Amino acid sequence: MPFVVGENCIKCKHTDCVEVCPVDCFYEGPNMLVIHPDECIDCALCEPECPVNAIYSEDELPADQKVFQELNAKYAEMWPNITEKKDALPDAEDWNGKAGKRSLIEGG
Repeated sequence: MPFVVGENCIKCKHTDCVEVCPVDCFYEGPNMLVIHPDECIDCALCEPECPVNAIYSEDELPADQKVFQELNAKYAEMWPNITEKKDALPDAEDWNGKAGKRSLIEGG
């Protein structure tokens, strides 16, 4: 089962997860990352690296995050691959933990 980037990544976009991914399955949008479900090998290395707990195993995805399965698959086909860590968005800490950010996804 692949991993899924959830809502808390929106407007934060920490990229610690990208550094540990052995198969480079992360894709970068303007204000969040996604995981390509067909490329993820379920190694679980990314999940503990996310400082805002925005990465979930597909089988442990909370009910309110289920829509992000489809969104990860959709945006992974549209956005460029990212393989190196970058700085988080400047106001990432202000957005950490805020609910209702789904409508703020850019680049889709």
